[in-house]
Amino acid sequence: MTDTTERRPARTSEVRAGAPVALDLLIRGCRGIAWYVHNLMGDNAYRVYLDHHLANHGAEHPPLTEREFWRERMDDQDRNPGARCC
Repeated sequence: MTDTTERRPARTSEVRAGAPVALDLLIRGCRGIAWYVHNLMGDNAYRVYLDHHLANHGAEHPPLTEREFWRERMDDQDRNPGARCC
């Protein structure tokens, strides 16, 4: 059996050169915005604390649990409100 249908040539990178670059820029921009918002809101504060604790205190002193860390952080903000409005 022979195939009599005409085949289109495959799309090459020359045909779609602009699309992947634009998509890559859009994805990188979205990741940058997400990174900024996570840092601004303090979402990665516990991970930063763990990195700091390991670098400065080593493994001989166990770090706070995530729950203890956030409780201490909130208590500290209540004791020292700084520039908060509320």
